[in-house]
Amino acid sequence: MMTKNKAIQLAVLGALALMMQACAIPTITKKEPQVALPEHYSTSDASTSSAASVNWKEFFEDQHLATLIDTAIANNKEINILMQRISVAENEILARKGEYLPSVGIGAAAETEKTARYTRNGAIEEGLDIKEGKHFPKYFGNYQFGLVASWELDVWKKLRNATKVATMEYMATVEGKHFLVTNLVAEVANSYYELLALDNELDNLDKNIEIQQHALDVVRELQQYARTTSLAVKRFEAEVNKNQSQRYEVKQKIVETENRINFLLGRTPQPIARSSAGFMNIKPKMLDAGIPSQLLENRPDIRQAQLELEAAKLNIEVAKANFYPSFSLKAGLGFQAFNPRYLLNMPESIAGSFGSDLIAPLINRNAIIATYKNASAEQIKAAFEYEQTIINAYGEVATQLSNLDNLDKNYQLKNNQVDTLTSSIEISNQLFKSARADYMEVLLTQRDALEAKMDLIETKQKQISAMINLYRALGGGWQ
Repeated sequence: MMTKNKAIQLAVLGALALMMQACAIPTITKKEPQVALPEHYSTSDASTSSAASVNWKEFFEDQHLATLIDTAIANNKEINILMQRISVAENEILARKGEYLPSVGIGAAAETEKTARYTRNGAIEEGLDIKEGKHFPKYFGNYQFGLVASWELDVWKKLRNATKVATMEYMATVEGKHFLVTNLVAEVANSYYELLALDNELDNLDKNIEIQQHALDVVRELQQYARTTSLAVKRFEAEVNKNQSQRYEVKQKIVETENRINFLLGRTPQPIARSSAGFMNIKPKMLDAGIPSQLLENRPDIRQAQLELEAAKLNIEVAKANFYPSFSLKAGLGFQAFNPRYLLNMPESIAGSFGSDLIAPLINRNAIIATYKNASAEQIKAAFEYEQTIINAYGEVATQLSNLDNLDKNYQLKNNQVDTLTSSIEISNQLFKSARADYMEVLLTQRDALEAKMDLIETKQKQISAMINLYRALGGGWQ
């Protein structure tokens, strides 16, 4: 016959066996990011200095633009929304730290109950009534108040790792804000120079309309002397009207660009202060791109992806700890009595308790397994996102370096084209007056000169935009 001690030993061994089975952890996969960056960019020198270290206030010399960027960083609604997300992430760190520390609370309770006669407690009360010759209260109270403490022992570092995860996610959110500032600075600058380009296009249109109006007056005068026909007059009038209508298209684009800038600045539409006179004399800066490996330090989005990857790795350990037993301590100290007038009697009404719990998952661990596998999937996803972010960053820099080089050559050729066509306008006018050229040659020369100048202004704007986008791609602008 099994003894009592033997039965206890078998029960303990069985419990340990079940606990070991409960700790069985399914196999998952992890991924380490694998991205090999080239040693240097193919279109630049292998210099270690990078324009990303230059603050935007030093990079952009136009004071009107600097004021706009300052306003945008302070008032942009998207940045202010993100700042609240940063605050939420910071509060999450505080919450995770609180879970790791012991908790102490104060509480009070009051209750009264009537026990049914045909129950164990009812039978005891009736027996006491008969034995003592006194009636047991029909309604029996229970009043208590005091301190209650609990503490989950972080044996498997689950709570500490969760705190580290919250810290990394907070830091990643901060880097996300830096990346948003980088893009905001670039977007405001691009829109500002687009506005200057539109101003120059409008000015160029006005100058060409003046030239065409003068040519129209000459044609009308020649018609009076029967040296040309009314067809020439109509064609010149049509050309003047076409360019005058184009002015309103450009003016609408100016309004739209101003409103876009105002939106980025977080304010309602209003005129944008700017200096457009020297736009065509702006020479895009030759930026030092540095070496590709510096992108890992300078690009906020890469640092954000790296922090999210580290948090995802640590989250696997947090999820893994759910398979292990959890240990907790509980304690209470206070006063308890069946009648309020006895509640503060000492030491008769003092009550205390102390206990500990050990709990391990045994049956239906689906939720824990799913959380663990999800953590693995999130880690693999974060690794791919980190790789993608690095590849995208390198591609952006390489694209803008090539873009700057090609736009510089493009601008030089277009500038020569404009000079040639501008001088040919006067030549065509002289030839027309001496009847050595017809009016269509004059019209086409003026039209080609106008379009070439418009293209030149657009190319200048693209040059400046490529410079700004390279500065952004290198990671500059957020400091």
